[in-house]
Amino acid sequence: MKTETSILLADDHAVLRSGLRLLLDAQADLKVIGEANNGSEALALAARLQPDLILLDLTMPGLSGMEALPALRKAAPSARVLILTMHDDVGYLRQALQRGASGYVLKKAADSELVSAVRAVMRGEVYIHPSLTKSLLEGLLPNSSEAVPADPWEELSEREKEVLTLVALGHTSAEIADRLSLSVKTVETYRARGMEKLGLRSRAALVQFAIARGLLSDNPSA
Repeated sequence: MKTETSILLADDHAVLRSGLRLLLDAQADLKVIGEANNGSEALALAARLQPDLILLDLTMPGLSGMEALPALRKAAPSARVLILTMHDDVGYLRQALQRGASGYVLKKAADSELVSAVRAVMRGEVYIHPSLTKSLLEGLLPNSSEAVPADPWEELSEREKEVLTLVALGHTSAEIADRLSLSVKTVETYRARGMEKLGLRSRAALVQFAIARGLLSDNPSA
């Protein structure tokens, strides 16, 4: 049984990579198995090493981390990608999530927070740096000048909440149907109705909303 999480570091600053390696290798359950200084190197190493986790900087020379993200997900399908960046910006966060990232941590984070983020992502959770969650939620809620409920989540039925939470966690309609003893068609009806009430049009937007609400902090077991 595998006990260590294998990690590929992708950042163009060698000093930072060295520090990250020391931090992560000091954890009994984490092991750095490769380093890349640009997106192209990260792609090649990801395909060859098949790491469990890729710790990825967004801005690197040549092929950037943001540009490489979709290809990394294909090169190492089972790997999760955790962004480690200086960009304290919701726009970058949204784009990274839409391209397949499982988490987003700022380089100013404490060592303990980074380690916690790595472990959270490996548990299947979506981790977002705390400073970005408020901005993320503000950008997703309806305009306060409109005559709509202040908290649209509370307008959902309990079943709609259950279905949307499971969708945000990455479960398919068939998996949700089996879990809740419903038909796939009924699950899709709850999903569509709930998304409409929240004013969301994609799973990426739902994931962002769920993160900002704290709905993914306690990932239910499959």
